[in-house]
Amino acid sequence: MAFKLNSHLLSRIASSNGHGEDSPYFDGWKAYDTDPHHPTENPDGVIQMGLAENQLCFDLIQDWLKKNPKASICSPEGLNEFREIAIFQDYHGLPEFRNAVANFMEKVRGNRVTFDPDRIVMSGGATGAHETVAFCLADPGEAFLVPAPYYPGFDRDLRWRTGVKLIKVDSDSSNNFMVTREALENAYEKAQLDNIKVKGLLITNPSNPLGTILDRETLRSIVRFINEKNIHLVCDEIYAATVFRQPDFISVAEILQEDIECNLDLVHIVYSLSKDMGFPGLRVGIIYSYNDAVVSCARKMSSFGLVSTQTQYLIASMLSDNEFVEMFIRESRSRLAARYRVFTRGLDQVGIECLKTSNAGLFLWMDLSRLLKQQTFEAEMELWRVIIHEVKLNVSPGCSFHCSKPGWFRVCFANMDDDTMQVALSRIKTFVNKEVDTKKPKKNLRWQGSLKLLNCPRIYDDFINSPHSPIPQSPLVRA
Repeated sequence: MAFKLNSHLLSRIASSNGHGEDSPYFDGWKAYDTDPHHPTENPDGVIQMGLAENQLCFDLIQDWLKKNPKASICSPEGLNEFREIAIFQDYHGLPEFRNAVANFMEKVRGNRVTFDPDRIVMSGGATGAHETVAFCLADPGEAFLVPAPYYPGFDRDLRWRTGVKLIKVDSDSSNNFMVTREALENAYEKAQLDNIKVKGLLITNPSNPLGTILDRETLRSIVRFINEKNIHLVCDEIYAATVFRQPDFISVAEILQEDIECNLDLVHIVYSLSKDMGFPGLRVGIIYSYNDAVVSCARKMSSFGLVSTQTQYLIASMLSDNEFVEMFIRESRSRLAARYRVFTRGLDQVGIECLKTSNAGLFLWMDLSRLLKQQTFEAEMELWRVIIHEVKLNVSPGCSFHCSKPGWFRVCFANMDDDTMQVALSRIKTFVNKEVDTKKPKKNLRWQGSLKLLNCPRIYDDFINSPHSPIPQSPLVRA
């Protein structure tokens, strides 16, 4: 007999909306899932431009796999290793896996730093890594400062199950959303006034969604700040190898090697192979901490979200091939740069500007503020709904990234083939030209001069409130 399960029978986590799915960031995914674009079977469907995936170099990976069949225990050539890999393995991870990951992290950073394989802790993607770090560093009710705009998933990854709070560090488009010492101090002081204990600062370098990197002086200022406040610094560096033009990426690990005063126990790096290698489905997340106690605790926690030994075995073999790794990093950057040039050139043809300082990532921070009916977040949401429903593009509005100014959108450009990208650009151009044309003043004929024309506003669904956004958020979008 069926019956309705009352919420009081569930835990607070199960009955809460802390996962953050009531956000336009996730609603866009649902719109795409409902009506996905296909070049022949559904050419008018929604094109996925809200997912930061790197699909530009799969041919390089496939070529390597063909040449190295022993790397997979599921191939005839690798079958002899199946038994040893399939049985139980220590949650420290295969030594060859940790060595290979450390080697790859060094190459991505230009071999200017070294990483100790014994400090590498596995996790189920960067999502699991961030939550594990939050569990290690903070208790429920304590907080991390996070420069905005920031990745919407942080509201889920760091908050939902840990009870940790996130406090936004404001930035402004007038200085290209740079992280300043003044903004850090203001956020820290506000937390103190609200009786919230700040346990750390989370930075994303390169930035998601901005596609920018932190320069050396900004990183030094951040390290000095956390050292003076005696709070932790968590550095998300999962886009480190996606820097496709100057200036070069600078890791916090480089700053720690310089003549700067800092308690190393306060610094932790989150990394993964989801973006740099394009392997989000393999769920390879990494925690690299300079704190022995954090390494020990995180390693114990990793038993809840290990990387499978089959995946470890494959990755160890691939990343140990230095010639392939160097070629892959070089070619990936070249292809990202080419895609960026083509896409921005197409946007420029209809007067759409993007953040000029972007030189990394798998996305653009696109300024559509001139298309807003009013400079408000409500108008941003209205424009976003039109783009989803009519233009059929899943792009992510700035409000879902906690941006302080309306009109910015993140658009991903590396998760599709060239033909789909051209279709997306064509839709954008058609839409913008239509919008601009409708805003041009119309000449009245003499016999129309006294007529008053009524413009009927477009009707949209009501908004619902989300605890993770500065404005009302959208419900489930129907494509």
